[in-house]
Amino acid sequence: MKHQPIDFLNLQAVNARYGDELERAMQRVVSSGWYLHGQETAAFEREFAQFVGVAHCIGVGNGLDALTLVLQAWKDLEQWDDGDEVIVPANTFVATALAVSRIGLRPVFCDCRLDDALLDVASAEAVVSNRTRCIIPVHMYGRVCDMRAVNELAARHGLKVLEDACQAHGACGHANDACCAAEAHPSRSESASDVSCRRKPMAGSLADAAAFSFYPGKNLGALGDGGAVTTSDDRLADYVRTLGNYGARRKYVHEQLGFNSRLDELQAAALRVKLRGLVADNDSRRALAQRYDVLLAGVNGLQLPPAAGGAMSSDCVYHIYPVRVRHRDRVQQSLADCGIQTLIHYPVPLHQQKAYAEYASLSFPHAELWARTELSLPISPVLTEQEVDVVAAALRSLLAQDEASFLG
Repeated sequence: MKHQPIDFLNLQAVNARYGDELERAMQRVVSSGWYLHGQETAAFEREFAQFVGVAHCIGVGNGLDALTLVLQAWKDLEQWDDGDEVIVPANTFVATALAVSRIGLRPVFCDCRLDDALLDVASAEAVVSNRTRCIIPVHMYGRVCDMRAVNELAARHGLKVLEDACQAHGACGHANDACCAAEAHPSRSESASDVSCRRKPMAGSLADAAAFSFYPGKNLGALGDGGAVTTSDDRLADYVRTLGNYGARRKYVHEQLGFNSRLDELQAAALRVKLRGLVADNDSRRALAQRYDVLLAGVNGLQLPPAAGGAMSSDCVYHIYPVRVRHRDRVQQSLADCGIQTLIHYPVPLHQQKAYAEYASLSFPHAELWARTELSLPISPVLTEQEVDVVAAALRSLLAQDEASFLG
């Protein structure tokens, strides 16, 4: 049966739903004559901090800057030395490690868990040394890491914990009581996930600090680059905000060697509009993921992501719906031939990247397996159930027709 091409993510359609509101927000900023450090950014920071459940949100230029600014702040405040170590999972976007490297710290890689690609706490603990200062759990694909275990590991070894929440806007999880901020949310019509999140702390509030990206393709995406740091640590928040403003609290008075990393007024205004729809969008993603779960159950040679923990569970927001299949590249091409666009997250683990050639001798079997076999199926708030049906049918048919070639 013929069908229209299915995009992995149609950002034009995603943003068109907010068309009038976005146009009014943009016009409001343009007419104000104030484009940096203004009322829109301040309002978004308040609203996102309340949504996440923390005392502070600091808008910055992008997700890489968010990670970098927190690490630089801790390096300065805690007097870490160049070459001190930060534990990073080997299967993540390169920005997680780049943030460590760019300020003179050393990334130390660990493996992920086989079932869900999240940080393997035992693998992380195995690489702790007397120079380890921090661990960065990455909430891969919109699924929250086991933060109780991560925080307990950190407590045993005196480490800071920085959540990489760049794929987990609105996801909920669990943490030690000492790491959980107040569970406050903006007033709005409540969905099932709102009620769940009132009982659970949210990604971005589960550790000492967190970094978010608002890259356009994220669950909460801007109309360009943007990012944020969230924390309930007053001292850290003040230092990060100062660092991101050239190291200055007052114009032309520079206290640290800082950065230029700011969330601009236009992006903040757009994010305020889209934040109001984030819970509903995440619910849509979960519903589509559950449909994939049912339609693809039992397909020989296809490994689905773990179930999210019950109907409309808030634990995962499905930024990505990742499946694993052998001969992944050939499967991907065959789906493309059917008009179905898929992506790979991520085809080369960090220890095998040319930029990190000094780690090439290391082996992380689970990360390497995910890199060889992961395939990201289309999922977004504008994807229809009928399109999910088409994708699932095409994948089932493909693997059934050529099982020996693809799987044998």
